[in-house]
Amino acid sequence: MLNPRQIEVFRWTMSHGTATAAAAELGISQPAASRMLSELEEACGFVLFERRGNQLVPTPEAALFLSEVERYDTGLRALTRFADDLRERGRGSLRVAALPAMAMGYLPRLLARFQTTRPLSSVHLHGMPSHLVMDAVGSGQADVGLAAAPVERQGLVIQPLRARAVLAVPDGHRLAGRRRVRARDLIGERVIALTEPTIFGSRADRLLAGVDCRIVATTPLSGIACSMVACGAGVAVVDPFSVLDHLAQGVCAVRLEPPIDVHIALVTAAHRRQSALVLEFIEALREATATVG
Repeated sequence: MLNPRQIEVFRWTMSHGTATAAAAELGISQPAASRMLSELEEACGFVLFERRGNQLVPTPEAALFLSEVERYDTGLRALTRFADDLRERGRGSLRVAALPAMAMGYLPRLLARFQTTRPLSSVHLHGMPSHLVMDAVGSGQADVGLAAAPVERQGLVIQPLRARAVLAVPDGHRLAGRRRVRARDLIGERVIALTEPTIFGSRADRLLAGVDCRIVATTPLSGIACSMVACGAGVAVVDPFSVLDHLAQGVCAVRLEPPIDVHIALVTAAHRRQSALVLEFIEALREATATVG
């Protein structure tokens, strides 16, 4: 087996031209450096330097060997960086994957507050469809996932979060001051309907079934529906996270009766140990979500 210390002496000798210079660079004696070079040659089974007085002249084999040593050193540095990343990831890194309804506004605000009191070295938030959220958590690309109505999957822990849909209405609308609305309150209203897939599926459709209202637009995203509500196009049954992004844009959120659960869940890996930071974020997320809707 080759000795890493011998390799270092070889590299510095090739770089500086003498064992004396290599010894000075490494903080060892010149005889020790020369001995390590001789031991390295013996271990390799070929001559690395021709001795011409005090000069060490590299052989062709030494030049070839150096190229491999440099490749090894590059790989070692890459491994060191990788180890540093793993260490920092455990200490101060947080990777979250979430469906767009939460990733566009709600989670950025929550993460901003979370960061103010914790030494996070990096935060990564990615918005994607729910099935890709589960893939990201399962493959280790995300520490925490938020997905809509996820099905059980081997290797993942699915934990429902409490959240209920709301009715988004423009400021000044006749329903804006109500504490709760029922389906019959929507008679005659212009409605922006959510199409599949939504984070509460067909439950909003059932609410509107049999109600004499007018569907004026459809969209698969609650955020788009809220933007249309802000422009006065109509009202919409949406998730409570998207509407928070539009409260300052002329939109009010009114509770629905009976309530509609949006069926959103927290997704983590079953067999991956979570860092203390990730566990703190999960707790903060649960507390914040419980107050929404």
